[in-house]
This record gives sequence, structure tokens and C-alpha cells, in this order.
Amino acid sequence: KPVVVAGCGVGKFKAQEAFMQFIRASGYAWACMPDAKGMLPESDERFIGTYWGSVSSPCTCEIVESADLYIFVGPRFNDYTTVGYSLLLSKPKMLEIRQRDIVSCGKDVFHCTHMSDVLAALATRVTKNSTSLENYRRTFIPLGEPLNLNQPDSKLTCNVLFHHIQKMLTGNTAVVAETGDSWFNGQKLKLPDGCLYEFQMQFGSIGWSVGASLGMACALQGKKRVVSLIGDGSFQVTAQEVSTMIRFGMNNVVFLVNNYGYTIEVEIHDGPYNNIQSWNYCGMVEALNNGQHSIYTKRVETEGDLIEAIRIAGTRPDTFCFIECITARDDCSKELLEWGARVASANGRAPAMESSSMRGIGGA
Repeated sequence: KPVVVAGCGVGKFKAQEAFMQFIRASGYAWACMPDAKGMLPESDERFIGTYWGSVSSPCTCEIVESADLYIFVGPRFNDYTTVGYSLLLSKPKMLEIRQRDIVSCGKDVFHCTHMSDVLAALATRVTKNSTSLENYRRTFIPLGEPLNLNQPDSKLTCNVLFHHIQKMLTGNTAVVAETGDSWFNGQKLKLPDGCLYEFQMQFGSIGWSVGASLGMACALQGKKRVVSLIGDGSFQVTAQEVSTMIRFGMNNVVFLVNNYGYTIEVEIHDGPYNNIQSWNYCGMVEALNNGQHSIYTKRVETEGDLIEAIRIAGTRPDTFCFIECITARDDCSKELLEWGARVASANGRAPAMESSSMRGIGGA
């Protein structure tokens, strides 16, 4: 019952075509690590979601960690991708296909190979086996809808917010997810074919997405509309980049999730340093514009407000749109609660006195 897990190296080393060639030939179920989301087509019938340890997509962790062989292609194992080094993986059952070498069972290393060449060669030799996919289909139960959905006057929650963001995604959109709870909510978005996705988790740099949204819009040159998912704390670090977006007439849609603080840090290690100065975010964006361009800003507090703001943004495809979404301070994904507790535990561990063969995957 083998499975395949794609890491960010698949995109970095341009191995997407070879990867899908191998998947089609093998019939194996496959997942992606969180930092590989958007690099491969999620519409593929063998795709089972994001593998991210205890905060994986439904049933994905169980299928991967119960496999008798897991093939990781271009993985990057760090404290963030391994949920504080808590993955339940066994080296003797692992095959790692990296950029220029292969590691078998954690001990045998074959050098001077190329990722795409290895995958293409495996595709011609593998015996088709869909056991892991069949196991997944037997156990998977689709996620339901938020309990407070379709209540226009109810206070906005993150679950409802991302439900409506999901509906606005098409092959002509590109998503940028900021460090924070947008990591986890973004992973749950089902990307249509052609929809791009970018986020940064090697360093967990807050504020990254504002400048990245500018850069992505420049690169796409209007071919796709950039949808940015940004927390208020992160936005305050690099907010001035919005001025450049407005100046050059970019049509980004920015969802500013205002929950009054550094929520991801609250779940890792809470303290008064996670509080921030409250801004008039829409007012600030209007001030940066200074009446020079046509833009749209809206502060939303209910589901009805959100639906109307998204509708207006859709009718103004060439306009920079900024939607400030007010949520409760403790409103975050269940995945952040789990991930934060495990990363906090890893951060507080005693220094290791000696190296471990499992360091970087699941071991202490």
C-alpha cells in the first residue's frame, strides 16, 4: 500500500511533469507537503490532500503514516513542516527522491541522479497498485459546512470567510497566503486547475505576503487576479507596499483578517507582546491612495457584508480591492491550535546532546 508525497522540491526543480507521469503509471495515492501546495493539479483523481502530520487534510495523515512504503519527492523537513518534529514516519519504510540523490531506508544514498530522470525511469518500471487510494476512498468523509453559514446578520467567522473565498477562486486567480492562520485555512482551499498558490514557510516571515502580492501581480501582468490572505499583525510590518500596488493600477483583492493581534504567536506562546496597535485599515489604504486612483475598500463584520463586498470586487476586475474582515480574537482554525501546541513543545525542548537519524522528520 505505497503512497507518494510531493515536497516543494518538485516545483523548485521543475519536476511536475515527471511526477505526474509516475503517479499515472503507478496508481499510487499521492499527497503534497504544505509547502508544495499549488505546484501540482489538485483535480487529479489520486490526490488525497495535504500531508502535514496531525494537521493534515482529513484521512491523509492516516493513509500516509500507515503505508508500508512512502516515497517523498523533494521534501523539506523542518520544525514547521513536521509539526514540531512529530511526524510518525519510519526511516526503513521511506524512499526520498531529492534533486541530485536518492536516499533509501535512511541509510543507502545514491548520488549523481536527477529528480525528473528518476521519476521518468520509475514510471516505465513500476507495477500499478491502487491499494492506498482504495483505502483512502473507504475512510474519507467529506468536510461539512460551517454551522453559522447563510446567516447574513451573524458575526463573521474565519470558517465562513474562507467558505466564500473558496467560491471566488477560478483558474484565473492566484492565491497568496500570509504566515499565520492563513497557512492552515489556505491549505483547505481546493484549487481549480490553473489557480496559482504561494506561501512561505521556510522562515515563517510575517509580512512576507504583502510584498509577495505586489511581486506576483507584476509577474502575472493582469493574466490572473491575485487574492491575498493577510492577518492584521503581518500587514502592519509591510503595509506600505499597498501604495505601490495602487500606484501601478494592480487589481489585487486583499482580505485583511483583523483579529487584533498575532494569533499564530498567541497559540505558540501567548503574552502581551502579541497585542498590536489597532489601525483604521481601510482609512490607511484610502490615505495611501490620496484620491488619485479608483480603488475599493470595505470593512465587513457580518457574512452579509462579506458577500456584498466580494460581489462588488467581482464587478470591478481592474480595481485594487481591500476588504477588512473583523473576526474574534480567539477565532482561528483547529489546525492552528494543534500545530501551535506541538511547535511550542518542540521550541521548549532541552538541547539535544547527540544527533538522531530521525531529526528533521519525526524524532526528537
